[in-house]
Amino acid sequence: MPGPRPGPPPAARPGQPAGERPVAPLPVEDVDDVRHPAVDAAVQAMENAAALSPADQIPQYEAAYDTLRETLAGIDQA
Repeated sequence: MPGPRPGPPPAARPGQPAGERPVAPLPVEDVDDVRHPAVDAAVQAMENAAALSPADQIPQYEAAYDTLRETLAGIDQA
């Protein structure tokens, strides 16, 4: 007879520790003069991927990672 799958009790699952409040994100400063179009596009692609199914998110995240890696490598060589 199928039943619930075994696993750790709910209190032992990863996540916010009990009793701790979440930390607010740091404010983002406006740094328009330092932006890079390829990085902006990769970040936007990751934001857009959040609305996709998990299976469709993976290629989007991999493409963004490749773009960021190549962009940062180019900056290091400059």
